[in-house]
Amino acid sequence: MKLTDGVRLGAATAPSRVLFGPHETNLGRGRGISDRHVAYYAARAAGGAGVIVTETASVHASDWPYERAPLAAECGGGWAAVADACRPHGAVVLAGLGHAGSQGSSAFSQNALWAPSRVPDVASRELPMELEQGEIDELVEGFAAAAESAVRAGMHGVEIEAGQHSLLRQFLSGLTNQRADAYGEDKTLLLRDVLAAVRRAVGDRVVGLRLSCDELAPWAGITPEQAGGVVEAVAGRIDYLVVVRGSAMGTSATRPDLHTEPGFNTDLCKQIRDVVSACPAQPLVVLQGSVVEPEQAQQALDDGVADLVEMTRAQIADPRLVGLVRAGHPERIRPCVLCNQKCRVRDNRNPIVSCIGEPFSGHESGAPEPAPAARREVLVVGGGPAGLEAARVLAEGGYEVEIVEKDDRLGGTALWAAEVGGRGRLRRIVDWLEAEVRRLGVRVTLGTEVTEADLIGTRRDVLVAIGSVPGPRAYEIRGGLVIDVVDLLEHHAVPDGPVVVSDPVGDAVGVGVAELLAGQGRDAVIVTQDQVVGTQLALTGDLADANGRLQRAGVRLEKRSLLREVHPDHVVLEDTFTAQRRTMPCASVIHCGHRLSSPDLAGWPRAGDCVAPRTIHEAILEGRRAAHEITALVGGGVR
Repeated sequence: MKLTDGVRLGAATAPSRVLFGPHETNLGRGRGISDRHVAYYAARAAGGAGVIVTETASVHASDWPYERAPLAAECGGGWAAVADACRPHGAVVLAGLGHAGSQGSSAFSQNALWAPSRVPDVASRELPMELEQGEIDELVEGFAAAAESAVRAGMHGVEIEAGQHSLLRQFLSGLTNQRADAYGEDKTLLLRDVLAAVRRAVGDRVVGLRLSCDELAPWAGITPEQAGGVVEAVAGRIDYLVVVRGSAMGTSATRPDLHTEPGFNTDLCKQIRDVVSACPAQPLVVLQGSVVEPEQAQQALDDGVADLVEMTRAQIADPRLVGLVRAGHPERIRPCVLCNQKCRVRDNRNPIVSCIGEPFSGHESGAPEPAPAARREVLVVGGGPAGLEAARVLAEGGYEVEIVEKDDRLGGTALWAAEVGGRGRLRRIVDWLEAEVRRLGVRVTLGTEVTEADLIGTRRDVLVAIGSVPGPRAYEIRGGLVIDVVDLLEHHAVPDGPVVVSDPVGDAVGVGVAELLAGQGRDAVIVTQDQVVGTQLALTGDLADANGRLQRAGVRLEKRSLLREVHPDHVVLEDTFTAQRRTMPCASVIHCGHRLSSPDLAGWPRAGDCVAPRTIHEAILEGRRAAHEITALVGGGVR
């Protein structure tokens, strides 16, 4: 069977074996499914997704896990709009339904969290209330009512959440279920009751189950062997099963970043599929686990690991994924690098789901229409992500484009970002952009620096995307060696002796450089003013894992410290709380601070780091915006 083949799920037929799974988007208005959701899901349906599961909606008002979390009671109209928008493309569209239980938030509801037992949540430390029979009955009825509402709205069915962030998983787990009643004696009882009630409510419509089959806490949590028993107990009530892992004990386990290899759940999924194969009723099995490449997804089907493959982040990066595979052009799929920088949005700032390589993801309802081609000429100065993206968009619009880059290769600072420890996948964005501009016939000139004199009088439109320069250093250099991180990653030699990584930013750069040095056998120290190293990594889910990697690698963590002086054989650090100073042996300092925009070619339209150095996402976004601004110009573009 091929990834692009259709597949039967219950009474419905999906046009491919690729699933777009439920995830937080912050696209909601209030607690309903919005027009932004509709455009977002419709784009994936148009791109060939076989099954689309909408953002998990809370089935009971007691559950309000994040500010814009959908509430099933308010989703009927939105579900209907999603179903209507996706129907012409043939996708099977399901409503995600769940309850976060003790992993929710009381900040919005200002009510006690629901849980099977009075066990404090390991992340929030909040003590929940223990459900009594009345609340349990309400919960079961809530699932049934939500499922009935979804199919009445035109959805093909529902997917029930019993994965990492769910009350149903909490009832299945010895970590959180310490009850002495029937729900404690038989931990599958609530899940079986919910699925039975949902099946009665939806009839022959699709019922899927997302199940945590390994909580990675074998001392009390769900193990793969125990999960097999759960599957045997519920197999007859579901049409498909999504195999996931994780619990509140390890929140990065279900959706890790690029440090975890794609397809990490393959062995677990195969183990559970073997259990399913022995059941009288055999639901289809879905592989989940950072699968972002069609080749790996197809291999899972060929090896009998699963019947369908979830490729959620891959379709955030490129909604056209299935269509491009079907057309025989998988090389044109925009890569997902698994960085979690813009698609992981459980954040009190409420960022909208997006992608560093495809900044219009999450913004489909407001994306500009391409302007008619005008056969004009455009010069893009700088071949980093901003320049490459601008050139790509302009060339697709029919413009004659030339990129001039002063270095001997394209990619700009994205290339050295990919050299940082554990972040090699970032190179795939640069490789894809370069392949696209060359496919589209963009003229590329390398090893040439453009000056102001070169631009005066040009009849071409000009876009400047020349990147950044090293930024200020808030410490005194008294004879010691300080190496900028870019110079280091461009293979600057580092002398023998202790290396201090100065990390005033707290993102992946300082942490990755320290890991890189430690991996080379160097005596590495990372200095941060924060109480935790790499604080910004909380946004991508890598904070705890990153600190663990640093300590296992032997990197010394100097927290709550400011670098004040650099000397030939030592540095002076200052405690951020007490201002007390201390010295530390040091042969060289690697500076991982903020950079500044390049001041060259001021006055011309600019994009990316030469506006303000930030991330690849902002560079690509501004490159695309600049391209659209050029296509909207009227006249010859003469300066």
